Amino acid sequence: MLTRIVIVAAVLLAASALGLWWRSRNGSYTPVRGAVRATAGEGPTAPGQGAADDLSLTAAQIGRPLGSRATFVQLSSEVCAPCRRTHAVLADLAAESPGLAHVDLDVEQHLDLVRRFRVLRTPTVLLADADGAVVGRISGAMTRAQALAALESCPDGVRGR
Repeated sequence: MLTRIVIVAAVLLAASALGLWWRSRNGSYTPVRGAVRATAGEGPTAPGQGAADDLSLTAAQIGRPLGSRATFVQLSSEVCAPCRRTHAVLADLAAESPGLAHVDLDVEQHLDLVRRFRVLRTPTVLLADADGAVVGRISGAMTRAQALAALESCPDGVRGR
């Protein structure tokens, strides 16, 4: 009996720790460092694609023009509730900020981007600079404050000009 209680307590403790860790990662910004950008193409790539192509986006790939300051490219799924909340936050921010664009893409229709950027959950937001270079990513639901913090922690090319 005591063994069962210890096992249940251990499982509950592990599940709580995992849940707290998962919650702390929600909406957190992860920058893509220059060294990572430079070596991105070392794995298998399509013919004609080099390292620089792996972590950049074009207007043709996302179906809309890039922002002159930055672009939030949101990869979402239709049944994702946090995706709708993140969409509202980013759409409002893009509407208020000159040069900032927001594009919401369905993961089912953009499997090439899902594979290339190793998207494991929705929403995943890629932050691209004016040239389309992906400088960071955010996984999970995000608040306005987290989106603004992501913009502020980006390289000089993405911060307010």
